[in-house]
Amino acid sequence: MGAQDRDELARLAALAGWQRAELDRLCAEAAVRSVTERATGILMERLGCPADEAMQQLVRLAADAGVTPADIAADIAGENLAVPAAARHATVLAAAAAAAAPDAARLAEALLAEALAAEGAEAVAVWLLAPDGGLELAGEAGFGPREASRWRRVPPGMAFLPLRAVHRDTELWLPSGRPPGDDGVLIGGQPARARAVVPLRQAGACFGALEVCWPGPLKAFSQAFRRQLIALAEPCAQALAAGLPPGTHAADYSRGWAFGLLDGLLRNVLFARAVRGQDGNLTGLVIAWASEGFRDPRGRTACDVTGRGLLEVYPEAARPGGLFDAAAEVLAGGEPRRLGGAQLTADGPRTEISIARVFDGVVIAWQDAGEAALLEGLLDLAQQLGNTGAWEENLVTGQVQWTGPAYALFGLPQRHPVRLSDLHQRVPAEDVPAVRAFRDRLTTQPGAVNAAFRIIRADDSSVRQLRAVARPVTGAAGEVIGVRGAYQDVSDRYYAQATITATHEQLVLTEELAERLQKAITPLISEPVEAAGIEVAARYRPAGQAHLVGGDWYDAVPLPGKNVLLVVGDVAGHGTGAVTGMVALRNHLRGLAVTGAAPAALLTWLNSAAFHLADVMATAICGIYEPDTRTLRWARAGHLPPLLIRGGKARLQRAPAGTLLGVDPDASYEEATIRLKTGDALILFTDGLVERRREPLDHALDHLAQLASRPAGDIGAFADFLLAGAPSDTGDDTCLLAVSIR
Repeated sequence: MGAQDRDELARLAALAGWQRAELDRLCAEAAVRSVTERATGILMERLGCPADEAMQQLVRLAADAGVTPADIAADIAGENLAVPAAARHATVLAAAAAAAAPDAARLAEALLAEALAAEGAEAVAVWLLAPDGGLELAGEAGFGPREASRWRRVPPGMAFLPLRAVHRDTELWLPSGRPPGDDGVLIGGQPARARAVVPLRQAGACFGALEVCWPGPLKAFSQAFRRQLIALAEPCAQALAAGLPPGTHAADYSRGWAFGLLDGLLRNVLFARAVRGQDGNLTGLVIAWASEGFRDPRGRTACDVTGRGLLEVYPEAARPGGLFDAAAEVLAGGEPRRLGGAQLTADGPRTEISIARVFDGVVIAWQDAGEAALLEGLLDLAQQLGNTGAWEENLVTGQVQWTGPAYALFGLPQRHPVRLSDLHQRVPAEDVPAVRAFRDRLTTQPGAVNAAFRIIRADDSSVRQLRAVARPVTGAAGEVIGVRGAYQDVSDRYYAQATITATHEQLVLTEELAERLQKAITPLISEPVEAAGIEVAARYRPAGQAHLVGGDWYDAVPLPGKNVLLVVGDVAGHGTGAVTGMVALRNHLRGLAVTGAAPAALLTWLNSAAFHLADVMATAICGIYEPDTRTLRWARAGHLPPLLIRGGKARLQRAPAGTLLGVDPDASYEEATIRLKTGDALILFTDGLVERRREPLDHALDHLAQLASRPAGDIGAFADFLLAGAPSDTGDDTCLLAVSIR
């Protein structure tokens, strides 16, 4: 047996295994539904009530008796039904769904309360697939409104477990939480907590996922519980799919823009969703949608093939190099394929089959030989374009064909298309050169041609922005005999991009102003400070990006009576707000310091100003150096203590008590004193110098003390040495004030 034969057998075996699993699941659920429906009918007859009231009565009877609705249904119907836990819970949830649909939040609450709380689960999230491939949080229970508000929208491409489960249409069982090496984001945080994610399906198509979280890790998920959760997902999917607004979610593919476009362009077209294994590899294709007028070579309609496996419906596709292999290549590489002279069925005619990737699946279309020549290229365009009109022009005969949407784009009545040679008459004068260049390239160059220009609609004279995509059609001798393509209205995208560009330019201007402001207000150390017997070196390092200019600041100011004010602070936040807040605090403190008050009193007054006047929060360390006694009196407001270097050894000073500025208007501050000697060095700094993402602050401070344990020497060079070798990796602003005692 050759390698190709083994691959084909493995593929068919995987298909058979999937079908057996689906059959087992459907049989178990059918048994529960059957006895529940019979019991509901009996209650309707006896009580004279409609079906929904009979179902609610069934749930109430079960609650009063302390059993499941399935058990009550079996008693009413007179059957001895051995219902597994998963089916019993599914019945409970089906009853709750009847009352809650389409409220996904109530559905999640019912699921958690009725079925999963007993298993130790503490939170449930219901995710729905958006048309662009992202996810929306439709409902949750246990996470809370604040956490839920952060997850209303998950964009496509994000490393996110439910997104992975939906795109691969596979369950994820993580008893120990997020796998090692996976840095994806998680709703509710806590990477170590156990999670399970199960897809939600309708008509064979995955349109969302159910995510369940536990408070912490578990040893394992039992097979019984896995079957239970998979069974619970079906009534959830039924209730949610029943309430989906048309065109909002991808559960109903035929109402999505892409499939609506294909329905208007092609008669025989289907969408086959990829089925993937736990490793993400392709194991099969399931037909999730077919066009309204669909007829395959055996006369089967969309209803006959939807929800079934591609190889089940068309066994000929399993041939090596056939339709299934071509579809797998398209899914892997993204490039469309065409199979000339292929057969969908053994007894069917040979046709030209086109395959293109859409979402996590493939669109497969076919026409007879005459139709295929006319519609060549439209499938490629359909997967790219929305709000599109297709057209074709025979340059030899002059015949022009437009689709209905093309007339709608131009505001023209049917049967009045615009020839390529007359297109410039429909555009503003400024765009005529672009249209003529598009026409010239299209008729003289091989390959696809793109252009963007505006048109003036014929019906209301409004101006719309169009994108044109077209390519030439060549004859037997290679000459251009026609062109075909499509127009797309991109006005909304164009104007949105223009708005974004203007906003970005304004933001850049604001960032530049903030950066200039930061440089303008960073003070230079004055000569009178050096005259007081100390030498001061100040360093400021902004965050990596200009828009993260922050509120770190320092000051070294001579005071009346030879004393020197030494300050380092950090205002919360970044940008112009933080910078202006920092300016206010610095100016307040300079004005207060001339009173001769002690550092603790200065911080008390500055805290009141931050709370009542500046409306900012900040940390600060404030010291007054007295040159006659070589004494530094200092106080702090939630700031890191200074580092003293004496005899080549550095150690952090004991920090007096003091809370952040601007938090409590009645806060008080303690004061400490350091008696300095000739040759001592003192380092005042902000947390941007030492903080590390995955290291306790104490360890980072110890590292800084080890780095600084050396003779200070030239204080400017010593400040540069500390700034370059400090352990920080957060990219935050950094401010450093180095003082040498002479």
